Amino acid sequence: MRFEELLDQVGGFGPFQLRNVALLALPRMLLPMNFLLPIFLAAVPAHRCALPGIPANFSHQDTWLEAYLPREPDGTLSSCRRFTSPQALPNTTVVGEGHSPRELQGEQSTEPCPQGWEYDHSEFSSTIATEWDLVCEQKGLNKAVSTFFFVGVLVGAVAFGYLSDRFGRRRLLLVAYVSTLVMGSASAASVNYSMFVITRTLTGTALAGFTIIVMPLELEWLDVRHRIVAGVLSSSFWTGGVMLLALVGYLIRDWRWLLLAVTLPCIPGILSLWWVPESARWLLTQGRVEEAHRYLLCCARLNGRPVGADGLSLEALSKVAAAERVVRRPSYLDLFRTPRLRHISLCCMVMWFGVNFSYYGLSLDMSGLGLNLYQLQLLFGAAEIPSKLLVYLSVRHAGRRLTEAGTLLGSALCFGLRLLVSTKMSWSTALAVMGKVFSEAAFTTAYLFTSELYPTVLRQTGMGLTALVGRMGGSLAPVAALLNGVWLPLPKLTYGGTALLAACTALLLPETRRAQLPETIEDVERKSAPSSLQEEQMPMKQVHD
Repeated sequence: MRFEELLDQVGGFGPFQLRNVALLALPRMLLPMNFLLPIFLAAVPAHRCALPGIPANFSHQDTWLEAYLPREPDGTLSSCRRFTSPQALPNTTVVGEGHSPRELQGEQSTEPCPQGWEYDHSEFSSTIATEWDLVCEQKGLNKAVSTFFFVGVLVGAVAFGYLSDRFGRRRLLLVAYVSTLVMGSASAASVNYSMFVITRTLTGTALAGFTIIVMPLELEWLDVRHRIVAGVLSSSFWTGGVMLLALVGYLIRDWRWLLLAVTLPCIPGILSLWWVPESARWLLTQGRVEEAHRYLLCCARLNGRPVGADGLSLEALSKVAAAERVVRRPSYLDLFRTPRLRHISLCCMVMWFGVNFSYYGLSLDMSGLGLNLYQLQLLFGAAEIPSKLLVYLSVRHAGRRLTEAGTLLGSALCFGLRLLVSTKMSWSTALAVMGKVFSEAAFTTAYLFTSELYPTVLRQTGMGLTALVGRMGGSLAPVAALLNGVWLPLPKLTYGGTALLAACTALLLPETRRAQLPETIEDVERKSAPSSLQEEQMPMKQVHD
């Protein structure tokens, strides 16, 4: 007897599984709220050098600012430099003879802001940029916050992946919740930039537990036929989190309270673990038959399935446990031992890097789009809804490979076309939204495509490797935005070029539509003949033919 037969007896999809999906919806929503939090947390409002107070008898503030601040090539007053000594001011409140103060005294040398900066607090009461002056020469430190955070996610993915296999999903989910709560609260209480970066990196490490644990904990209780429904349903919680972040950011304008607002929901999450079941499949692989028996009986009772004593006897479960334990634990090296599997792994790594790099490059950079951050975040979240419909229709008719390549190509074209239109035009915003649709569709398709390329014996290992490389792309995306200091269009060229490279690489992968899912490495190497596609487990943010 296999575990799937046990699920047929106790119910592979019913109230028990729906309750499980509902209980695990919270961590899915917390992920985008934390991953995209720098949009508001690290926002840089309008700023200029701090200047001496304007005289009481001087009524023209613009003239006063021109006396201290040089102009940039585009005609705007500088945000990062001031004159070493002020320009001569006329005695009257109006500059006479059509001359500016600079023309009266001539050009002067400039210097960085010696007394700090003054910020426009009309949109944000405070951000980390205003808290620690992460602007001008220090703007790289502002972008580095996201990079360190995603490095923490990368490390956490490796750690939680190993520990959850050893100590169980439910126990490590508790560790992830508690660690996120503690580190998130510590981040909100940070007294300096160094403390904030360290605690934020550790928060990313803790949040990685959600990405690694929640998906298997849901899917391991579902039968094969209903994993598609649960996968699509669960992916909607990510979109809900993206849109909810816009509302929370609009209501809370102080970065410390905003950080607490996306951290404190971990408390009800910890309490909800009382009702979250451990994976019975994992318990059987560990030989913990009695615990698995208890959870299976609970599943049967909630699903209204009468189960006889013989069907779920400890002896029967012991046989299932023995069958589960004979499977050899896969290794990452197995992904590169054979030629075809090595080809698939290398192409998937490039593809996943490009998907993450372009997705977060677009999602974390909302400057120059004509709308405020709250409207853009809500719009970007709403754009993810049609992207799922796009994927659902495309993978059924065009196939996985062309859908992945096409959506990445669409994302690259949107980056490129934005270089040709003015940032003040509505076309720039429309192209950004279209780019969001394509990048989200590429993200969704990547999960489906990758899971069908790898054999069953290496599927989770392959998904883990590609997700690891993808998070490297996510960690580098904020840093690439700093390339605008070298050449203004360079960040968009980098994001678009990487997406284009990933699109070309996706075309090198074999098509999996209507192809039998490979079970062993030998199946991959001999290129199994096409047949009706078997449904297999689906990661988050995924649809299926």
